[in-house]
Amino acid sequence: MTLKKLFALCFLLLCQITVAQSDSITKLKTVVVSDANLKKYSNSQSVLKLNDSVIGKNEALLTDLLNFNSTIYFKEYGRGMLSTVAFRGTTSSQTAVIWNGININSQMNGSTDFNTISGSDYNSISVKAGGGSVIYGSGAVGGTVHLNTDLAFYNKFENSLRLDYGSFNTIGINYKTNISNKKWSTQIGFSKNSSTNDYKYLNQYNWKGEQRWNQNGQYDVITLSANAGYKIDAKNSLKLYTQTSNTDRNTSLVSESETKSKYVNGFNRNLLEYDGDFGRFKTNFKTAYIFENYKYYADNSSNIYTYGKTESLTTKTDLGYQLLESLQVNGILDYNRTKGYGSGFGDNVREISSAALLIKQEVSPNWKNEFGVRKEFTDNYKSPVLFSAGSSYQFGKLYNLKLNVSRNFRIPTFNDLYWEQGGNPNLKPESSYQAEIGNVFTIQNFSLTQTFYYIKIKDLLQWVPGANGIWSPQNTDKVNSYGAETLLSWKKSFGKNNLTANATYAYSISENVETKKQLFFVPFHKVTAAIAYSRNNLSAHYQFLYNGFVYTQADNDPEKIVSAYTVSNIGVDYDFKFLSSFKVGFQVLNVWNTFYQSLEYRPMPGRNYNLYLNFKF
Repeated sequence: MTLKKLFALCFLLLCQITVAQSDSITKLKTVVVSDANLKKYSNSQSVLKLNDSVIGKNEALLTDLLNFNSTIYFKEYGRGMLSTVAFRGTTSSQTAVIWNGININSQMNGSTDFNTISGSDYNSISVKAGGGSVIYGSGAVGGTVHLNTDLAFYNKFENSLRLDYGSFNTIGINYKTNISNKKWSTQIGFSKNSSTNDYKYLNQYNWKGEQRWNQNGQYDVITLSANAGYKIDAKNSLKLYTQTSNTDRNTSLVSESETKSKYVNGFNRNLLEYDGDFGRFKTNFKTAYIFENYKYYADNSSNIYTYGKTESLTTKTDLGYQLLESLQVNGILDYNRTKGYGSGFGDNVREISSAALLIKQEVSPNWKNEFGVRKEFTDNYKSPVLFSAGSSYQFGKLYNLKLNVSRNFRIPTFNDLYWEQGGNPNLKPESSYQAEIGNVFTIQNFSLTQTFYYIKIKDLLQWVPGANGIWSPQNTDKVNSYGAETLLSWKKSFGKNNLTANATYAYSISENVETKKQLFFVPFHKVTAAIAYSRNNLSAHYQFLYNGFVYTQADNDPEKIVSAYTVSNIGVDYDFKFLSSFKVGFQVLNVWNTFYQSLEYRPMPGRNYNLYLNFKF
């Protein structure tokens, strides 16, 4: 048995006993989540929270963080390129990304590119599995990813600076400062991640026998953020969140003869929030302006491009009242107006209003119930009445049972409705029914969460080729998705030695009801694991990822698949305790030098390295 296989076997055996990843696992310190409803109405569902200690052990872009630490499956068009997700066997447009309580999925294509977001820009990141359309609206079918900026009101002046340099001239800069007192709280941040990204493809040669490499894969992601909070008095407070970003990427070539292209996109988000706390009566008012745009250059040596832009105004009023000590009610009114214009879908305006009612009941300290209903109003389509209901019961210290059912939906995007040469204005929104049972076992430092789910999707939106060869979206398929998710966590201290382990496993069936075929690009299996050790100023960690094979064709042709793969990373750092903290760290990524790709003809890099310095002062 080779050393590699022996190490892997020992590691997997350890994972069977320990590993894990839930908020109980990575919870190293208490944080106040900026999205209050995430904490308030999530007792009956599984929420995985990733704090800054976990974020710091991963590469900067959000794809790498969630790929190695959650059950979400990622499909990347090469390292740093377009990255989309599949959550519980759904499509990329059925996972909603929530920024401080606001849905920020693209109004153009309905999804979020996770390689345009740096995980280091946020205080914490949470992954909530299951339907969330009642609170967060369209797209929250498979689950939601929450990007949280938390403002604290106490005397504080902190600065953090992280510098990365790695293979392929990969450079990372992330700076944040936090200044606060009992009245004011401010955060200012800057991040930049770039790479020439010219890695060699392992064991890949062209017809001349020459080594193939990732051509035209350069990327540069820059983000600026500024957030401030002010406590007017003991009952009233204001918060302002702003963030702007620009991503400039070439697009990796599939073949050397392909024309080199590039894609430039950016966003600007502004959110003003008011909180009022008047005892039993609480108010929360949000108004947000979000701008997003892109330019696509089919030939990056030319100045000719196609483009798209959207401008969205969102206002949200949340009125909460504590009817009884055990009964809380929230009424939510929401209005959104989006104007979209572009070379592909013309000029269009969409207005959506909605009303929702949420109820939380605590029958006893061990038994909690949640209920919600929502209805949207718009001229563009007919929206179904949505609902969710859940219950959580704690049977002693050992076992917690969670039940949840919901109806969710996704509206057609601007591209779906108006795309020139294929857009279909007669589309209906997707709707789905979902049920899940969660079992949480806790024994001292060990936690196991086992969730079983079932999703029935109607009017699934898919782009399919038409008779004239032009692709067009249609409400075609009925899909049943079902499976199981496992989260494990464990931690232990032996004197000065600290050991933590986390793991996830997802089993997903997502089947076209008519053809009985698995949806393409949905893996049956995904496994992640991580183990970390620390003693005094020294810490080390090991990460493991397994993605099962995926079909690339709707007919499940066994010859048309992306093969299963495993990837492992290892890292070590030392804190010199200079200033508040001064860490020097080194990581070996893809340590076993494995050839892998999540999309056909898009190889990822072999073994590569990263060196980082982390200052806190």
